[in-house]
Amino acid sequence: MFQKILIANRGEIACRVIRTARAMGIKTVAVYSEADAAALHVREADEAVAIGGSAAAESYLKIERIVEACKATGAEAVHPGYGFLSEREAFAQALEAAGIVFIGPNTHAIAAMGDKIESKKLAAAAGVSTVPGYLGVIPDAEAAVGIANDVGYPVMIKASAGGGGKGMRLSHNDAETREGFRSATNEARASFGDDRVFIEKYIVEPRHIEIQVLGDAHGNVIHLGERECSIQRRHQKVIEEAPSPFLDAATRSAMGAQAVALAQAVQYRSAGTVEFIVDRDRNFYFLEMNTRLQVEHPVTEEVTGLDLVELMIRVAAGEKLPLTQEQVTLTGSAIEARVYAEDPLRNFVPSIGRLTRYRPPSGPGVRVDTGVYEGAEISMFYDPMIAKLVTFGASRDEAIKRMAGALDAFQIRGLNHNIGFLAAIMGRQRFHDGKLSTDFIPTEFPDGFHGAELSTETQDLLVSIAAVAQFCAASRDARAGYHLHPVPVPNDWTVLVGPPPRSPRDIHVAGQPGPDEGFAVTLDGHTRILQTCWQPGDFLFEAKLDGLALTAQLDRKGIAWTVIQQGAAIEMRVVARHTGKLAALMPVKVPADLSKFLLSPMPGLLVSVAVKEGQDVKAGEELAVVEAMKMENVLRAERDGTVKKIHAAARDSLAVDQIILEFAEK
Repeated sequence: MFQKILIANRGEIACRVIRTARAMGIKTVAVYSEADAAALHVREADEAVAIGGSAAAESYLKIERIVEACKATGAEAVHPGYGFLSEREAFAQALEAAGIVFIGPNTHAIAAMGDKIESKKLAAAAGVSTVPGYLGVIPDAEAAVGIANDVGYPVMIKASAGGGGKGMRLSHNDAETREGFRSATNEARASFGDDRVFIEKYIVEPRHIEIQVLGDAHGNVIHLGERECSIQRRHQKVIEEAPSPFLDAATRSAMGAQAVALAQAVQYRSAGTVEFIVDRDRNFYFLEMNTRLQVEHPVTEEVTGLDLVELMIRVAAGEKLPLTQEQVTLTGSAIEARVYAEDPLRNFVPSIGRLTRYRPPSGPGVRVDTGVYEGAEISMFYDPMIAKLVTFGASRDEAIKRMAGALDAFQIRGLNHNIGFLAAIMGRQRFHDGKLSTDFIPTEFPDGFHGAELSTETQDLLVSIAAVAQFCAASRDARAGYHLHPVPVPNDWTVLVGPPPRSPRDIHVAGQPGPDEGFAVTLDGHTRILQTCWQPGDFLFEAKLDGLALTAQLDRKGIAWTVIQQGAAIEMRVVARHTGKLAALMPVKVPADLSKFLLSPMPGLLVSVAVKEGQDVKAGEELAVVEAMKMENVLRAERDGTVKKIHAAARDSLAVDQIILEFAEK
């Protein structure tokens, strides 16, 4: 067994590998860029080596720097994690040439499966079902249009060397194909250094289901069941689970057999994933093979009881797999939610900054894989993932319930995040029913995400929480100043809900905190008992409402309380009853009209401006392209108009809400 390994990655996956290596008694070496000098994986490793500048191209993608770090520290093997160099044949070759073990598959498998075009040809030869499409070289946009028409719309344009949703575009017509070809090739070139793309038929109502395979150097290959990864946004996975609520035993067995056959065809060793598209009738088609550990591997670990990182390390050290296919068992259900620094209310634009508060949830069946800590920064240079939240239950319903509770308790402040959006997905009946497909998000949120839709009962609950919190705070303040000037604490309050004009809710609160005590809360003539030990200053409000447990988060600013639960964050002002009546008379401030400006929705690089001053534009017409986190975002005109002035130029760095151009007033 290895004495020391180097992790050629960062963030949560680097921390994940370090955790297993430590349990195995193996020393670890971290590598880091300038931006990651204070990162968690650097703190947790036994040694750390600086390898270059903040941009990935200057550090984590520099093969020679990582080889040098191995030699300098005496690392015998390298775990690549996912992304970066994990599927680069040249990286594995460089390590082999230096006498360093690559904890992953052989170079033949990486090369064969890393090229999405060649992998489909190999899959077909191995008897694996494939999607109809065109796998040849596509020279330009017009050729792409011709091919798309031959295949038949809708089609998917994909980067040959792609992954992670980059270099992918769905097209329904010739215009979308031209634009999609341009954007896909640009993203592919920027992300993978390879601008080749291919076109294949888009399967309607598809599910994205993948099979985890595991092979050793002794010819043994097994599969560990499937993961349902259908809930995606812009082709990037958001929620994953194991097992799939859709597959039956026969389909699972058939998909597993084809995945194993493909792995055997390339003499695969280590952990890998064979991805399939599955239609409504459970017909399945090969999508691609990822020759690395997947982001969503924890759900497989939870239902199999296996540590995939440990198995990868043992296989790389020459050991045989410790189990056969017949010994693989799937128990219970696991769900993973990817927590990102992004703003769902603004079309999921990335959010960068410092985590002023970071308190992950815990408890039975709750797992958090993270690469950050309170006070850490989310950088503009890398993927904005904060953590992977995983829950496990004896049943799918139990795993969903635990996920909903864990999301309610996950405290993140200092930047925007997608927890509210994840909670909203958990609350959808379609998700509970397991009726999933890759169009789940655009179908369930056709106009984007604008906050969770709360039932009347839940709204009443949040109003009650705010009122009880204000009552407790007022009672504490009264006790603190009682010896100077006794102040009676009112029982009658008015809760002003939401932004101006706020909706007033009259409420009566009586009681005291404590597990055996409680507050009698009367709202709209109905009285309920809210039991809690919450004290002013606590961020989590844990309570029982008529005996049922609940968790919410509370932020206070003066008399304003923001109550966060079930994907909603509602600001409320709790005031004495007479003050509430006066508040209704206050004028409402009208916000400034910014409709004449095109603002950058995110921090990023202005790739291009497609219009000129004085030009007339139509609604839906492209105005500019902004690149953030290596993803191109096309900004379009929301209505017809005339460009009055252009305020930014191509290659400019943009801040969020920075003006790009201005329209003439009508």
